[in-house]
Formats: sequence, structure tokens, C-alpha cells
Amino acid sequence: MNRISTVKSIQDEVFALKKQGKKIGLIPTMGALHEGHLSLVEQARQQCDVIIVSIFVNPTQFNNPSDLANYPRTIEKDMDLLSGHGVMFVFAPSVEEIYPSDYVKPAIDLGALGLVMEGKFRPGHFQGVIEVVKRLLESVQPDAAYFGQKDFQQLAVIHYMVNYFKIPVAIVECPIVRSDRGLALSSRNMRLSEAEKEQALVIYTTLLFVKAHVADASPEALMKQAVERINAAGLKTEYVEIVHPLTLETLTDKWIPGAVCCVAAYCGEVRLIDNMLVG
Repeated sequence: MNRISTVKSIQDEVFALKKQGKKIGLIPTMGALHEGHLSLVEQARQQCDVIIVSIFVNPTQFNNPSDLANYPRTIEKDMDLLSGHGVMFVFAPSVEEIYPSDYVKPAIDLGALGLVMEGKFRPGHFQGVIEVVKRLLESVQPDAAYFGQKDFQQLAVIHYMVNYFKIPVAIVECPIVRSDRGLALSSRNMRLSEAEKEQALVIYTTLLFVKAHVADASPEALMKQAVERINAAGLKTEYVEIVHPLTLETLTDKWIPGAVCCVAAYCGEVRLIDNMLVG
């Protein structure tokens, strides 16, 4: 496993491998890796000949400076975790390498996709996601890129961006990985105390509650009950939305097949997100 820090070097390696007919899989990450990331690696290993994991804490997708400053950076631990899992390259560029002085931001209108949920509460976030993902895809030029379904809205944005710019890559969605008790694995969990991890389980149990009661109540009524349950456990709910799986339009009176319940809530100072197919 080799660590590469420049766009030119990773492009040279990929060019040589593609000449040999190798299929390239990319797993974009911001580091602080965990078993959820390894599940992406394992899925990529089943479908690709060469696995590249990028590790880059992208400053343009943080609308809160303290969140960026506190984001865990654990590159050596990340390298150790990836060792033995079939990863050929770790691409760990600097900010200057990803965003050189002549960098031009991509112009794209996300429409409603960028205005609801994460887009509403984290202005500018998805513009930053588009910037870094587009830059990574164009730098590495993989055949497939792997993303976890925990970032449900982000996946919708990435699908839209890839289609909009006609980037020749397959976007592969991978299931959410949870702890034994149901907490969605996240790099941010490193910032939670053991007591807070216990407290945060209410997000998962609330999603299960919503799923179990779709025949008994409207989406609007269940969203209200979900907020009450999460807040009663001591978390601060930012939003609970039950949405159309493609348009992300909020459902109110009627259920549709594929409806997804999405949650964002603060546990202490740590912002957590999760989702579940409920309809």
C-alpha cells in the first residue's frame, strides 16, 4: 500500500494500471476511518482490481469553522486500519493540491436537492461536496466510486452532479454499517463519550419506531412524534424529515414506496445524521 500526495502521481499510477486493463475503484473519505469505511473497501474489492482510498478533510464543505477544526485527523491510524485490506494506494493530498491557485469552482444549480435538510441547515455544504468529489473523480479517474448510504442526501447530490457533468464513473451505494446496538458508524463518533454514545442510540430506535408505525399514522404525525422522542432523550433535533427517495420532497399526508426518514440531531456538541427506508 503506497501513500501518494500529488494529483500527477496518482494519475500516472492509474494511467499505467488502466493500460493493463485494470478496473479502478475509488473510496473518497475524510479520514478518521472505521469499520463502515472498511465495508466500502470490501465491496470495492469484489468489483474492482485496484482500490484507491482518498483521505482529505475538505475545508469547503464545513460551514462551521469549529467543526472543521475539531474534525479528527488520524492519518497514521487510518493507514494501519487499511493495511491488509487490499488497498493499493492511499491518496492523501494537501489543500493546495486539491484547490490550486487556478482552481475554478464548478457551476451547478442543485435546485430543491440543495435547499432541504442538510442544504437548509448547512448553507454552502453541498457546493463544497461537489467541489471535492468532482475534483477527486477527475483527478483519479476511477471506473467506480463507493459511498455509504448514511449520507443519503449527499448521495442524491453526487448522482445529480455526475449526471450533470457527464463524468464517466459508476456511483456505488453501500449500506449503512451500525454498531451492535444500532448507532450508525461515523467518524464523528470519536468525539462522543461512552455516555453520549448510549444517549445517541435514540436516533436509531426512533427510526425503528417510525418504520413500525407507517400503517398507523401520517408522515407528518410521525415526524412530530420522532422529534419529541429524540428531544426527550436529551438530544437537540435539527430536523426529522420523511421524504420522497428521489426528489427529497417532504411527505405529509400520504405514504409512498421507498419513503426515507432522515434525522439530524446534536448529541452534546456533536452533530449526528442517520436515515432509514421506512415506506
